[in-house]
Amino acid sequence: MNPVSEPRLHVVKPAVGALDVARVRTEFPILHQQVRGKPLVYLDNAATTQKPRAVIEALDHYYRFDNANIHRGVHTLSVRATVAYERTRETIRDFINARSTKEVVFVRGATEAINLVAQTWGRANVKAGDEILISEMEHHSNIVPWQMLCEQVGAKLKVIPINDAGELLLEQLDSLLTERTKLVGVTHCSNALGTVNPVRKIIEKAHAAGAVVLVDGAQAVAHLPVDVQALDCDFYVFSGHKLYGPTGVGALYGKEALLDAMPPWHGGGEMIKYVTFEKTIYNDLPAKFEAGTPHIAGGIGLGAAIDYVRGIGLGAIAAHEHDLLSYATQRTAEIPEMRIIGTAREKSGILSFELGRIHPHDIGTILDHQGVAIRTGHHCAMPVMQRYCVPATARVSFAMYNTREEVDAFMNAVRKVIEVFR
Repeated sequence: MNPVSEPRLHVVKPAVGALDVARVRTEFPILHQQVRGKPLVYLDNAATTQKPRAVIEALDHYYRFDNANIHRGVHTLSVRATVAYERTRETIRDFINARSTKEVVFVRGATEAINLVAQTWGRANVKAGDEILISEMEHHSNIVPWQMLCEQVGAKLKVIPINDAGELLLEQLDSLLTERTKLVGVTHCSNALGTVNPVRKIIEKAHAAGAVVLVDGAQAVAHLPVDVQALDCDFYVFSGHKLYGPTGVGALYGKEALLDAMPPWHGGGEMIKYVTFEKTIYNDLPAKFEAGTPHIAGGIGLGAAIDYVRGIGLGAIAAHEHDLLSYATQRTAEIPEMRIIGTAREKSGILSFELGRIHPHDIGTILDHQGVAIRTGHHCAMPVMQRYCVPATARVSFAMYNTREEVDAFMNAVRKVIEVFR
């Protein structure tokens, strides 16, 4: 059976007109090349997005003109670098509507942010017999750190199951939440299924039970608007490289009172006020969690990426990606062997699928020979694969620069796979 019901994406109306995809594509240099003699069709955006010229130029400008360490230097280059880096912190604060820049901590990405919370807030607040609740669709980065914490302190990890469509069974949430639940960790949008979760409802129920909530927004921030105050989440994490920014940089949002009470994670420079051999006095937020020289260029590039996305408009981006997902989903009906994994009513631009008995790695290899880049494997979500009794899936994921013509090229490449194995 090949489900083709149209998925729905959380969409906000674009402020000004529809997305001019042709213009957008001119701003991404990497797209204008051939792979194995064919035009590149890049459909691996859930793994990492390509970078617009604005981001590349921001990185180039920093290294050409402003390269210096930040915060403690009084010379001109250091001051310029510090201003540019800290400007990104304010950009992030405004982008996710945090109350203060004290609530925005720079990290290497969503994975480091989750580990930071697990090893600071978690070690201070989760004790033997306590419970941590996550969902069955989580990325490994929102599973393993909590498993490690549970093993360290003697806590228990519990899981919200999903149905065949890839939606959380929220009717079980009330019974899973107990007085022992200390934290709920949930993805805003599944990287393996595309499911967009009703995180506001989950947060309300978790808070009513006395638990704090961490939302993994790695797959969400480039596709739908995020307002951490409206969500009332306690922690929100994301990575820059999935938001058209550089790799190796991201952000942790945390409510100021929680961050202020948490112990530091890494020790070193910048996270201190005063050091003697007898005692160290830690710095104020957010510096307390930012030991050592950060990825300065990455932070500046992330600011440029957010400015670029906001200039295009999340509403226009979401509407365009929804159109691509709907079109691709409908076209899968033409290939009986193609089975979609994840048919939630609320989806982002992710299409995971099987192709009969053909292994996903073989699908990916043959598609690459047609110039089509997709992701194959378990997508760092092995429990999802176990839930659907598959070893792996092939995954197409859309971004603002993809087109219907690229969907057609992908479908033609899939037919080539079937021809090869027939």
